[in-house]
Amino acid sequence: MLSFFGFGKSKAQEKESTEEQKGIIGRYYENDLPVIMKFENELPNDKIIKRLPFLTVVSWRYDGNENNGMPPKEINERMIILEESLETSMNKTDIFTHAYSRTGNNLKELVYYTTEQDDFMTMLNRTLEKHDVYPIEINFYEDKEWTDFKKILNDFKNK
Repeated sequence: MLSFFGFGKSKAQEKESTEEQKGIIGRYYENDLPVIMKFENELPNDKIIKRLPFLTVVSWRYDGNENNGMPPKEINERMIILEESLETSMNKTDIFTHAYSRTGNNLKELVYYTTEQDDFMTMLNRTLEKHDVYPIEINFYEDKEWTDFKKILNDFKNK
């Protein structure tokens, strides 16, 4: 089930809820450069939060100096391929779900919550095995309460 701008529920969320979530596209400034955020404006239910305790950040640094901190067209096209590939995999498994994406100030981040590192890396390697190598870095953080995502929700709620 996909919806506009990739705000469809992941398979991890579909099993627990039939209510359609709402997507937000927001902007803030970091070092005087715009940063675009994309996320669903509500937390999933407690069962999902408990099942997906690891914040997973896929980071792609790029040179956006000639484009107000945004990625050049060619790089952005590759970023879209990466993001769409991950979204397709997300819709086939319940080991991770999208939390938010941010683009700007020379950095793209695709942020997910997952069951565990090994599961995510296995899925990622299978998903991308036929792709050219992406210049990405992946970090995992234990975030059982989804504190990082709650901060995003709160930051945009107050704007």
